[in-house]
Amino acid sequence: MPGLGTAAVVLAAGTASRFGGQKLLVPLRGHPLVRHTVENVLASGVTDVVVVLGADADGVRAALAGLPVRLVVNPDYRDGMSTSLRCGIRALDPGVAAALVVLGDQPTVSPELMRRVVAAQRDSGKPIAAPVYAGTQGNPVVFARAVFGEIDALEGDRGAREVVQRDAARVVRVHVDGEMPRDVDTREDYEALAG
Repeated sequence: MPGLGTAAVVLAAGTASRFGGQKLLVPLRGHPLVRHTVENVLASGVTDVVVVLGADADGVRAALAGLPVRLVVNPDYRDGMSTSLRCGIRALDPGVAAALVVLGDQPTVSPELMRRVVAAQRDSGKPIAAPVYAGTQGNPVVFARAVFGEIDALEGDRGAREVVQRDAARVVRVHVDGEMPRDVDTREDYEALAG
């Protein structure tokens, strides 16, 4: 039975400790940074978008006002990224075939790249698809429902990198020209992006 296609989980719950404030709300080209990320996800054509909130949930919620997304609050966000991944995956419709996991602080990941990674996972039949930038694996990553249980078992302040690295044979790699999209982790990252 076919599933409901690929949904997206946007991780927007972190404390931004290295940034020294809520980085997702800083202005970028007239809008909060996180809104750019989520608008790109919506433009990619995924079937559903779940945004995981945590630190400054009200501010991030306001930044996304009017967008057709579902917001879920991770009460355990201080315990690390794994808790937000679990929260987002658990919020997906049970019929969803796969999840595109997107970092909220990567506003320059294009909808076209997201579509490429989603299509690579779907067309390859492999459970995981990840982009590779100049030989380095990055984000966003697509996980089929078959590996949701492994994501649910993650603990601590770690993403799903270990799930991706567990077995190279089950990962389709999408080679991307150009540099890896910048994460906004520090004020310097933001200044470089804002130009």
